Amino acid sequence: MCDLKGQYRRIKNEIDAAIQEVIDSTAFIKGKEVGLFQDELASYLGVKHVIGCANGTDALQIALMAHNLKPGDEVITPDFTFIATVEVVALLGLTPILVDVDPNTFTIDIQKLEEAITPRTKAIIPVHLFGQCANMDEVMRLAQKHNLYVIEDTAQALGANYYHSDGRVAKAGTLGTIGTTSFFPSKNLGCYGDGGALFTNDDDLAAEIRSIANHGMKVRYHHDRIGVNSRLDTIQAAILRVKLKHLDSFNKARIEAANAYDAMLKPCSKIITPARAKWSSHIFHQYTLKLVNVDRNKLQKELAAKGIPTMVYYPIPLHKQKAFEPDRKFNLGRSFQVSDSLSGSVISLPMHTELTDDVIKYIADNFLKVLKE
Repeated sequence: MCDLKGQYRRIKNEIDAAIQEVIDSTAFIKGKEVGLFQDELASYLGVKHVIGCANGTDALQIALMAHNLKPGDEVITPDFTFIATVEVVALLGLTPILVDVDPNTFTIDIQKLEEAITPRTKAIIPVHLFGQCANMDEVMRLAQKHNLYVIEDTAQALGANYYHSDGRVAKAGTLGTIGTTSFFPSKNLGCYGDGGALFTNDDDLAAEIRSIANHGMKVRYHHDRIGVNSRLDTIQAAILRVKLKHLDSFNKARIEAANAYDAMLKPCSKIITPARAKWSSHIFHQYTLKLVNVDRNKLQKELAAKGIPTMVYYPIPLHKQKAFEPDRKFNLGRSFQVSDSLSGSVISLPMHTELTDDVIKYIADNFLKVLKE
């Protein structure tokens, strides 16, 4: 599904030198590479502040903490996403309000989002799923209308472009109040362990985020609030500095692989290839298809026998997860028809920077062959 070893071999000399420099310095925590990476990512994204943290889940939690939300405040998220997006809402004693997603882009359904807003709603967390942005013009319109915070979950779309309806172009994660991301190794920009970051153009919010991530301190040993211990370590920052230089070429390779898959798979009536939203580029963190009247389990087993891995993101939508049973009362009467359908029909094929034409052809040919059998 992801060839990190092949990617490492391609940039081995740069990575090894960056790691060795940190080891030689022994500045493993808050070394200079952390600040340099934050500045370089801020420049790449066109945002004033980037603050590193320990992982993408922490980034989401810290973003919510920075807005000083209170228990009982409602936070709207899509139902079809990884649990971390909603997990942090529940951890902070907030009320997760789940809404269905668009059947084509898999991102939050704007009409369902608007219907879910109540006087208790304080924030929206749109998820830029599988590599493309949610409809942020509409999300921000609703946020401004109802005075809501917007925390972008950009873990799967770092580097994607958002095309505003007025012609402006911005990077995913820079459109809301705060953007968050993960540097999990398989991400488009991934480190060699855990890591994450938050982005904002708000100076006061940036100061609050830095304080929360550092035990609630702005001045050493002066704890102004309850915070957490969440930081991006120096070796991971050094690795990310190297990989950031290659991010656009990495994303270009994924797009080319997706185009090749599309050309071979689109004619098959049992497959619906990934849709591209008009408002966003798609950088294909995952290449996720919809199957039509196909036994997915059987398909996966037969492909595995041919050495082709597949994954299902996500087999159980959040509204059916046992962990959220206590919150189910807040979502009674809401339809999750699309999420339920997607959970039963999606499948993801290998997608990474090292896919060759021959490998893509082997995967696609065997995929089609199994579907015809």
